[in-house]
Amino acid sequence: MIGRGFLQPERGTVGAVVQLPRKLLVPVVESVASLEALAVACAIARAQRGTSVHVVHVIEVLRSLPLTAEMETEAQHGEQVLRRAADLASQLECRVTTELLQARDAGVAIVEEAERIGADAIVLAVGYKRLIGEFQTGRTVDYVFRHAPCQVWLIRRELPKERRPGPRSEP
Repeated sequence: MIGRGFLQPERGTVGAVVQLPRKLLVPVVESVASLEALAVACAIARAQRGTSVHVVHVIEVLRSLPLTAEMETEAQHGEQVLRRAADLASQLECRVTTELLQARDAGVAIVEEAERIGADAIVLAVGYKRLIGEFQTGRTVDYVFRHAPCQVWLIRRELPKERRPGPRSEP
């Protein structure tokens, strides 16, 4: 068994049968890429009965505030992001559960939520950021990659032609 049961060799064959994950966690923010990640998760759920999709939005609480601080504006925004995600899932004929989380660090909250629900995969959207000419994923994605107890699927939107880097010469 490889990858927590996702690829299981068939008896008597050299090939493998792909079994898709049954429990997907999709962290969302207000971005098109997040909605595309959700669409991918919904496509998996539609293709395989019994697959659940859990959508979360994380409000990051500044260290200067108590973790339980009332953050009404951020909570309203988070609920709006989750409503948009639920609406998209409904249009795609996909049932989802949604949850608004409040934490010091989004990456830590995502990993802890994956552990709590027993996620088989986290479907994570990432924007295209360049620092000093190199592609950067950001601290949340980096943390999830390093600490997730399950598979992590990264969804990045296609770059417009004008933003694509030119060919890179190898040394």
